[in-house]
Amino acid sequence: MLIRKPASPRYSDITPKSLYLGRRRFLACLPAAFMARRAFAAAKLPNLKPSPLSTSEKPNPVTDATTYNNYYEFGTRKSQPAELAKDFKTEPWSLTVEGAVARPRTFSIDEIRTLAPLEERIYRFRCVEGWSMIVPWAGYSLSALLNQVKPTGKAAFVSFETFYDPAQMPQAKFAGLAFPYQEGLRLDEAMHPLAMLAVGLYGESLLPQNGAPVRLIVPWKYGFKSGKSLVRIRLLEQKPATTWNIRKPQEYGFYSNVNPAVDHPRWSQSTERRLGEFARRPTLPFNGYGDQVASLYSGMDLKVNF
Repeated sequence: MLIRKPASPRYSDITPKSLYLGRRRFLACLPAAFMARRAFAAAKLPNLKPSPLSTSEKPNPVTDATTYNNYYEFGTRKSQPAELAKDFKTEPWSLTVEGAVARPRTFSIDEIRTLAPLEERIYRFRCVEGWSMIVPWAGYSLSALLNQVKPTGKAAFVSFETFYDPAQMPQAKFAGLAFPYQEGLRLDEAMHPLAMLAVGLYGESLLPQNGAPVRLIVPWKYGFKSGKSLVRIRLLEQKPATTWNIRKPQEYGFYSNVNPAVDHPRWSQSTERRLGEFARRPTLPFNGYGDQVASLYSGMDLKVNF
């Protein structure tokens, strides 16, 4: 009797293409994730206390926050900063605070890290692109720094300038933005207790892709408002220009409060995708911090002042 030999199975019959490609993407992330974990082991922050300002939500895994980043100076793809910023030099470092202040001053990074007791603040972090995560930052209220320089009566706004070095950041030329990166807040926003000067996350010093060695965190605004690797803060009488507002003013307003009722021109802001979840969830006004910050905008039209 003739027995027909079965045809050799195709690879796709054994492993579906979608799973194969997903595995490849997972393996591609492993080097960055490994580097992130290895770097954390050497930079534990001492005397870190839990903050009453924290959300009770469970933080995302550390690899979410350290391998999925927006930092255009180190590339426009989410995976690039973890790879391309690993040799970024953050020592020595200084942060100059000047402008409408009685006591202008330049702070060393050691002075910044010891200026106030470090707190761990578990904050919601929402990106204008529609994704979000929960991150335990380490730092203290920005007001602690600003109080050191004594803002004068003329100070109404605060401008933030980030570090820029084309030699260390060659990918910046492909970003389509003018550098150094500039951001800004009203003074009362900057002095709000939730506005944070961060020097770490997950109990460790900041990694380069997360804005080392010192960055801003404004949890009720979209993530691009929270400037990384700060080198200069100016207190001003007039509203400062900001990088994304200069680039695309119809898409990125000065305030950029998280607002599900104001869509980005190219996508809805009514829902968001928490990293690690498949289902989208409703976006919360002010990213869930409305009880604390809504009074800052009393009487303002937040659709006009987006």
